[in-house]
Amino acid sequence: MTPIVSIWPLAAILVSLLGALPILLSGRQPNLRESWTIVIALVKLTIVASLLPWILEGGSYVFTIAQVIPGVPIELRVDALGMIFALVASCLWLFTSIYSIGYMRALNEHAQTRYFASFAVAISATLGIAFAGNLLTLYLFYEVLSLSTYPLVTHHQNAEARSSGRKYLTYILGTSIGLALPAMLITYSVAGTLDFTTGGILAGKVSPELLALLVVLFLFGFAKAGLMPFHGWLPAAMVAPTPVSSFLHGVAVVKAGVFAIFRVIFHILGPETLQTANLGSLITYIAAITVLVASLIALTQDSLKRRLAYSTIGQLAYMVLGAGMLSATGMLGGVMHLAMHAFGKITLFFCAGAIYVTSKKKNISQMNGLGKRMPITYLAFFLGSLSIIGMPPLGGFISKWNLLIGAVEGDQLVLIVVLLVSSLLNAAYFFPVFYRGFFMPSPDGEGEGIKEAPLFCLIPLSVTALVSLALFFFPDTLLQLARMALGTW
Repeated sequence: MTPIVSIWPLAAILVSLLGALPILLSGRQPNLRESWTIVIALVKLTIVASLLPWILEGGSYVFTIAQVIPGVPIELRVDALGMIFALVASCLWLFTSIYSIGYMRALNEHAQTRYFASFAVAISATLGIAFAGNLLTLYLFYEVLSLSTYPLVTHHQNAEARSSGRKYLTYILGTSIGLALPAMLITYSVAGTLDFTTGGILAGKVSPELLALLVVLFLFGFAKAGLMPFHGWLPAAMVAPTPVSSFLHGVAVVKAGVFAIFRVIFHILGPETLQTANLGSLITYIAAITVLVASLIALTQDSLKRRLAYSTIGQLAYMVLGAGMLSATGMLGGVMHLAMHAFGKITLFFCAGAIYVTSKKKNISQMNGLGKRMPITYLAFFLGSLSIIGMPPLGGFISKWNLLIGAVEGDQLVLIVVLLVSSLLNAAYFFPVFYRGFFMPSPDGEGEGIKEAPLFCLIPLSVTALVSLALFFFPDTLLQLARMALGTW
């Protein structure tokens, strides 16, 4: 189908960028400021959702912002793959905005106006990545996302926050400029374009050796994906307030890295080109090592947020692993896990924040008996955990099942073992949190007065947990988009 030229993709990006202004101007009126935040989130989600029917019919939207380089405009294009990311991000930004109100007010956090405004800019950059029509446009929005999230990572403005912020920028800017940018220049010099094209743009144009170099440069250049050894920024960024950790480092930032790798594998390098050069194993082995090592490190973390951070590193690697299988089923599992993990992991971060708001406890060893006082929060944590582990009846089962079937179909015994062992490790680092909360007694004299978090925290975590459950029974729209994105519909 001929793409429809439409300004609506640009409107979806700009609504929160322009919305940052009234948020800033309402700094002395918290109720008005937060009302602006919710209204902007609702408008953004509505615009994104309005684009869905045409995409499901096999169509697309396109809008050219500017012509910069010959053959490479700054261009927006809404397709099935971008729609998955945009729907997930815009939906979860709404829940995060509601959650932030309860969290930031309960803790009487400083600089709340800057916080909400920075969030609005960051979600604009996220939508720009989702709707990018070529690699240059994606790269520009990718860098905007890096810079706009720095104030959120360093929100507390103490020595630890500033140190973590420097590490954050060093990793994600250093790799994108030092690795991804040269890879883009090489690609453009060879192909003469950076457009996202089904099957890629490099077939017959590069040697296997140069293609292998490009694979490595892109995989590690988009370090927001957290592949080891360029993962250190993610645990460091947990110094940020929990709503920042939950959304930016459970959904937007990390998924932007994985999404960029998806685009490169599916639409720049090309699965068939990679298969011909036998480079799928290079991608899957890098991802498999990250999956196992991150899961083992997560087991050793007593801080709940750091355990979740290392879990995220491993789960992101599952997505890259699926893409690297270069098979329809494996790639489908990787794409589906982007959405399934987002809802499950944001639930877990929301729960960690709710626990901190009411008990001021950060370490798992301090959380004995809290489940009896916060049953809704701990039940939500349990559901989110099941989804991340990949157990039915939660949405994560669908994505992990496809990953496993993809490995079986490819007769990749090593990947089968990695997937099974890592799922057991997932259970090993999640279940103790739930077990301590419900089945271990509180220390004498502790726990008095602890109850569920404020409703603005409790409602979002309950809804995202229920969505993780619902996605097991109603995955059809996401599955259709994923199949269309991979050309297997």
